[in-house]
Order: sequence, then structure tokens, then C-alpha cells
Amino acid sequence: MSENLEAFRKEVQDWLAENCPPSMRTPMPEDETVWGGRNATYKNPESKKWLDAMGAKGWTCPTWPKEYGGGGLSKEENKILQQELRRINARPALISFGIMMLGPVLLEYATEEQKQEHIPKIVRGEIRWCQGYSEPGAGSDLAGLQTRAVEDGDDYVINGQKVWTSYANYADWIFCLVRTDTSVKHEGISFILFDMTTKGVTTKPIKLISGSSPFCETFFDDVRVPKANMVGRLNGGWEIAKRLLQHERSSISASGFTGGSSVPMQDVAKEYAGESDGRIADGSLRESVAQHRMNSQAFQLTLKRSAEESKAGMGPGAASSIFKSYGAELNKMKYDLLMEAMGTQALGWEGDGFDVEELNVTRSWLRSKANSIEGGTTEINLNVVAKRVLGLNDHQ
Repeated sequence: MSENLEAFRKEVQDWLAENCPPSMRTPMPEDETVWGGRNATYKNPESKKWLDAMGAKGWTCPTWPKEYGGGGLSKEENKILQQELRRINARPALISFGIMMLGPVLLEYATEEQKQEHIPKIVRGEIRWCQGYSEPGAGSDLAGLQTRAVEDGDDYVINGQKVWTSYANYADWIFCLVRTDTSVKHEGISFILFDMTTKGVTTKPIKLISGSSPFCETFFDDVRVPKANMVGRLNGGWEIAKRLLQHERSSISASGFTGGSSVPMQDVAKEYAGESDGRIADGSLRESVAQHRMNSQAFQLTLKRSAEESKAGMGPGAASSIFKSYGAELNKMKYDLLMEAMGTQALGWEGDGFDVEELNVTRSWLRSKANSIEGGTTEINLNVVAKRVLGLNDHQ
């Protein structure tokens, strides 16, 4: 077995040496992130070359089945692949809601025809997806959603509104929760897929306090969607919705809420707060940074252990709510400490008195305040932990 794995490692090394372009072995600027899709543009042409190579190999989704375009790798083989990618500092070939959220539930719930239609395109980055969950009156109480899908011949006609749909203005398709039965709450929801270019779909970006506009309002006015696009059974969407949220929360936690400064926090603190004998000069700040580093390391190790445990079962479970809640607070604390260390240089918005890294920290600090809202609010996640992890109920 070990001989086979070493042979696989040599195969991976040789393939990466031939197929991973030099610029893809450097830190990735935010404006070069590859989301894929029909209308994707590539600031760095080698990004497209890297995506095409990884997609054709199935290594954007290395453990997904080969029959759907995935890599078909075992757990041990994928571990080697990830080690070798890290060794050469390879950039992610593709960032995708299709990979993080939709693909895993399609593998679990979709028909064979739906899998063959959608999963290979996710692997190759040909379709960019967005998530149609939250509504103006159904955020934390997601099951209260009111977007309606009414049967009409071979189609459903969809009317309603979604909000906080990340990058909906760039997406090709949407995975959407719709109400197909108004007489019940949770059991009246269905999960459906449709093209964002369908007549009646419009989007409107929402500008955040950080100055960016990753979120949108999305409107559906008599949008006709084939019945064949429904995933799972009619009125069975709540089960799929919960499963997808587990994958989303696990992905958010594992990503570490990336953004802002790429420089280690201790180096930032030394630069702005001063250095003494190789250490952060301010004792209180030094202690806070050290504590945050220990907490971050423990969190990453716990995530790795949980990932290994989930591979032995059926994927992420309710414990993903623990990681999402803790990861959100850990990331907010990171930016609080960066702001404290940088002092007045952390207060810039624009102008010659601030460099790009400083402005990134300022905007990321503002953006981090949404971490405890997106992917399920901290309050909702703690309720999930109480009920589904600790086994508590309303009477205890």
C-alpha cells in the first residue's frame, strides 16, 4: 500500500511540475480569485490554464467520483495531493459555491440525470452558482420563506425575492429554496435549480460598510423553471437545505474567513507597535496575539480532526455549527487585534497616507462584523449545537 502511495506522490509531483504555471505558485491577489463561469474573465491568463488543467484532471474536486468528472481519489491519495499543492504554494485553481455547497448535496440527493448534467460543469468551473436562501422576512427563520413556486404544466412558475445572494449578479445558475405548499412550514419547501438568464430574474447589488458589494437582492417575476430541475422530492427541500448549510458552515470555518492582510499578525504588531528583543514591545498586545495564535492553531487542528472523522461517516454534521460560530469570533478578534496594533493607520479609507495593506485591514475589519451573521447567525448555530450536539431541549 505504501509503495502505491509513494508512486502516486511521484505521479503528482511530475504532473504539477508540468502543469502548474510559475505565477500559480505565488500568493493570490484578491482580484485574481478564480470563480469560473460562462462569463469569467482572467486577469492572469495562467489562471485559466491552471483551472483547465486541474478541472480536466478532476483535481478541483479530488474525491468526487470519476464518473461525474471528479478525481476519484482515496482519502490517502487526496492527502498526498494536498501536501504536494502546499509544498509548491499552489493557488486554488477554483473557488466555487458549486464545490463548497451544491455539489455535495447533488451527489447525495440528485437524480442520475441531474448529476451528469451539473456536477462535471462544477468540477471544470464552467458554471458559477449562487445561493437563493435568505429573504427580507426569512433570515434566521429561514423556514418562513415566502418565495412561491406554482405548478403550471411541465414547469413551476416562481415569484418572490431573495436577499444577501452572494455574487448573484455574476452567477450563471442559482440553487434556490421555494415554497410549494403554504399549508405547512418546513414540509412545504422544495429545492430547485435554474438559470439566472431566465426571463423574470433580476439582481441588484447591496453595498456594504466595507465599500464592497458582494451581496445582492434577487427578484423573481413569473420565472418559468422545468419541473425536472427540482432536486429531491416535492416539499422535501428542507432536509436538503439543512444538509447544504452543514457543508457551507464547514467550508466557511475551514477557509478561516480569508481576506485582509496576508502578513502574519505578529509581524504587523511588531511593525506598528514596536519591537523589543525580537518580541512585540507592548506586553499586553503581545499576550493577546500569542493567545490568538494558540487559539487559531487549536482550531485548525480540531477542524482537521473533524474532517477526518466526517470522511469516515456521511459528511459534516451538526458539529459544523460549533466551528462556524467559533471561527466567526476568532476572525473578528483577529481584526480587532490588527486594528489595535496599527493604531491611527488602521483608520484610513483612502489617500496617500495609507498603503494597500492598511486599507485592506480597515475594510476587512468592517467586513468581519458580518461573520457572525452569514452562513447562519451565531444565535441560530448555538441553538443547533444545544439541540443536535448536546441533546438539550426547551424544557432543560
